[in-house]
This record gives sequence, structure tokens and C-alpha cells, in this order.
Amino acid sequence: QVQLVESGGGLVQAGGSLRLSCVSSGAIFSMYTMAWYRRAPGKQRELVASITSGGSTDYADSGKGRFTISRDNAKKTVNLQMNNLKPEDTAVYYCNAHWHLGDSWGQGTQVTVST
Repeated sequence: QVQLVESGGGLVQAGGSLRLSCVSSGAIFSMYTMAWYRRAPGKQRELVASITSGGSTDYADSGKGRFTISRDNAKKTVNLQMNNLKPEDTAVYYCNAHWHLGDSWGQGTQVTVST
């Protein structure tokens, strides 16, 4: 089982920035597709951004131009830089690791954007 630990959430004013980080215990981190998801109150979980083992990235429309996902395979870390945050970005953000045997999830980190 791959352990994922997120950090970096918090309370920020609209227009501000946060950087989320996720550290993995997986021995083959470099082979995982890593992603960030979020779940807002009363809504379903949605994909925010993903990055493949080769470094290809994909973003939900809501985050394009504002969010940047990156990975550091040596540190087994995936980051999500979030700029120009909006109140609608308020959610619990989850780190996900995907490989051919399945998926692992972090415990989540709360992001709250105030007006």
C-alpha cells in the first residue's frame, strides 16, 4: 500500500496563492500517474490536475492558467501551485497515485478561500 501525505492547505483570501505538496512512500513513485482531486461541500469529487510518469500534465478547465502541477521523483513529491484563488476553489484537496495495480489516496488537506 502506497502512503500519501498532503500538506500546504489553509485559509487564504481571494486572489492569493497556496502550494500543496504530497509525499509518497511508494518505491516506484516515478512510475505513478499522480493527480490532485478536490471535493467541495455538497459536491462530488473532481479531478483538478494530473501528471504522468513522463511529465505530461492535464488540468480541469476551472484551474487552467491558475494551477500548476509538478513532480520531483527524487523526493517522491507532487506539488500543486494554486494562484489567483477564488472562493469556489474552497474544498478538501486529495492527492492520488495511480498505477497498474490500483490507486492510493491521501487523507486530504483543507483549502478555504475567503472573499
